[in-house]
Amino acid sequence: MTESRIAGLVLAGGQSRRMGGGDKSLLTVGGQTMLAAAIAALDLPRIAISANGDPDRFAAFGLPVLSDGPFRGEGPLAGVLAGMMWAASLGMTALLTVPGDTPFLPFGLAGRLTPAPACVSSAQHRHYLVALWPVGCTIELKDMLSVPGSRSVKRFAERISMRYVEFDAQADDPFANVNTVEDLARARARNDTGNDAHRAPDSSVKG
Repeated sequence: MTESRIAGLVLAGGQSRRMGGGDKSLLTVGGQTMLAAAIAALDLPRIAISANGDPDRFAAFGLPVLSDGPFRGEGPLAGVLAGMMWAASLGMTALLTVPGDTPFLPFGLAGRLTPAPACVSSAQHRHYLVALWPVGCTIELKDMLSVPGSRSVKRFAERISMRYVEFDAQADDPFANVNTVEDLARARARNDTGNDAHRAPDSSVKG
């Protein structure tokens, strides 16, 4: 599978309750929005944004904005499904997803996670939404979401035999999410110290 047949999706459809609501992916770290940082890290020719509501608030990015459709409210898997369907319509074979609140993602994830299905594992924590999904499992995911209460990302990952690609633990986790006001303050402080956000993976990354 070549990276030219992988599409990217930034998951930005969460309700951000712990941040007081709104689009936390549009908050800035290091002079750019977290959404812009995630888009840059994906580094793929085809990228979309997963979000509900008025898509015009993302117009400046010039990317397709995919709503969750009939599964709105069923969690991030609804966004993954919408992304898979969009990627399939473009003739892609896999979809690389990343959360929109991860401002320090490394470059090169598509190459490191190929072949699908695979997700990042770091410091004994599995990042199920930093993952490469085969679009061939679209129907299986749709069937799962059609059953009330079936919205666990972990359960679906196990169902499709997800591989876990180990990244060496680092003092500053590149896969850390910004979930709270305190997390945002720490991310901004981390950036101000000059830590190397968005560095390319090196030999310390195993997979």
